[in-house]
Amino acid sequence: MRLLFGIILGFALTVGGVYVADQTSTRADARPMVNWDVVAKNVDQLTAMARDGWRRISG
Repeated sequence: MRLLFGIILGFALTVGGVYVADQTSTRADARPMVNWDVVAKNVDQLTAMARDGWRRISG
């Protein structure tokens, strides 16, 4: 029962977070996060940043 509640709560928090991020965007050229190309671009930027950080750490 806890697992099911956790899944539902996680889904609700994720969808709610995206909604809040879309509504509070103040930039004029901002596109909604729910567009998959925007999400893919953000994930690519995040992974590139993580890879660069790992390269700095590992030398």
